[in-house]
Amino acid sequence: MPELPIQDQQPDASPSSARHIFAMSSVGEAWSRITGWWVANIRLEASLVRLRTMVRRRESWLVLLAVIVGALAGMMVLILRELAYGLQQLLYQLEPNQRLSALDHLPFDAAFIPAAGGIVLGAIALLLRQRKSRNVDLVEANALHGGKLSMLDSFIITGQTLISNGFGASVGLEAAYTQMGGGVASKLGDLFQLRRGDMRKLVGCGAAGAIAAAFGAPLTGAFHAFELIIGTYTISTLSPVVAASIAAILVASLFGHGEPIVTITRVVDIGMPQVLLILLIGLAMGGIGILLMRLVGLMEVAFQRLRAPSWSRPAIGGLLVGGLALVSPAVLSAGHGAVQSTFSQPPFPLALAVSVVILKVLASAISLGSGFRGGLFFASLFIGAVLGQVFYQLTELVYPTLLPYPEVFMLVGMTGLATAIVGGPLTMAFLALETSGSLPLTIAVLVAAVASSMLLRETFGYSFTTWRFHLRGETIRSAHDVGWMRNLTVGKMMRRDTKSVPELISLDEFRRLYPLGSATRVIALRDDGSLLG
Repeated sequence: MPELPIQDQQPDASPSSARHIFAMSSVGEAWSRITGWWVANIRLEASLVRLRTMVRRRESWLVLLAVIVGALAGMMVLILRELAYGLQQLLYQLEPNQRLSALDHLPFDAAFIPAAGGIVLGAIALLLRQRKSRNVDLVEANALHGGKLSMLDSFIITGQTLISNGFGASVGLEAAYTQMGGGVASKLGDLFQLRRGDMRKLVGCGAAGAIAAAFGAPLTGAFHAFELIIGTYTISTLSPVVAASIAAILVASLFGHGEPIVTITRVVDIGMPQVLLILLIGLAMGGIGILLMRLVGLMEVAFQRLRAPSWSRPAIGGLLVGGLALVSPAVLSAGHGAVQSTFSQPPFPLALAVSVVILKVLASAISLGSGFRGGLFFASLFIGAVLGQVFYQLTELVYPTLLPYPEVFMLVGMTGLATAIVGGPLTMAFLALETSGSLPLTIAVLVAAVASSMLLRETFGYSFTTWRFHLRGETIRSAHDVGWMRNLTVGKMMRRDTKSVPELISLDEFRRLYPLGSATRVIALRDDGSLLG
């Protein structure tokens, strides 16, 4: 019988076989993806370890990281500024490029907007009252926690400041700018596992970039970090901090910002009579700064004594601020528009200037005392500028040709009062230099800043930031790193490598345990563990 041809074997085309083949291919694909992800993760971790090593070992890599931090801080400033201005435009129906504090008058119904912001802050306070931890800001983080900042704390502080400023409370955004810049720096420092000293430098870089972008002044931002955030100036901090400030300015310039808040082109001759006058103005600004800080403390006590729930206090404060704004809208928000209009227009009449100063001081103290979040950096610049007009007009009555330019008085008043409030004389001196471009005027401003700072330290001892720490029981006076001392205990200071022997030990046994030269000293202990000698 002839053999039949053997046909080629065909794969089994049954449904169960198809499912088996599909399952095998899916398992293989999944396994390849898992192994690929695992290998990529190992490579990423290895690269991160190498980067961490380079950043910790070489200053140039830390400077590169500072540039990234400065650029991010500049972006944060631009975003927060636009959010605040957008909120003000929405609530107060402002025209494009119109600033809230530069309004000629405020409609009656708009006077209730700060109170609405107070209600929002009160609701947030109710939501956050279950949190056991207290929000930590930038100066406290660098002084007590080695630069460690919680991003949740930073978002909370920034959000509260944004609401306060956006609804018109008399506070500035600088606290939000520096908080977010420092928070981003702290997270990057955690990622690269920086040492305590480098972490504090990087957080200072974040603050420097934020202030530089906010004021269009890189040297101001750098010395703000040196004097207020890092607490000292060293050669090792110069490169990263200045690099961060320049990076922030470049980012701000890309989006059409980065210009100084005001520009002064006067050429001023400063002699001995002018220096004496400027010295007197600086001392007066220091005294006014002390009164303002005291007033904030008194307002806090007054609101605490009210028979009203704590969450309602910002709304009450908002009503008071709105009432003051009906008299002069210049008291609203930080005062950017008011500062620019003050420099671009003729000086106020003397009575009007004094009344604007009083209203702005009251509005700022009420805002902070009632629970709005923010700072007095820019508010002090505005108050100081108007006070400079007051001193100009008083000088005109006595000696008209001594210093005939009101802009000089305004700049001296700005920097003198801001030095007392913020606490950085060189920061304010460089702000004057980058604003005016005049070295003689900068020297004059430095005289006022030093006089204000000396009066403050001799009679009061605190800037506004450290004064608020003092009010809640802290003892820190600056951003100098003292946190390690708080964590230091006797047990941590004791040496754990001390050699000891029991009281009853033979000389041969002692020599066997501790041959000559093996130990400097050996402690003899009694049977109960107490010291024998």
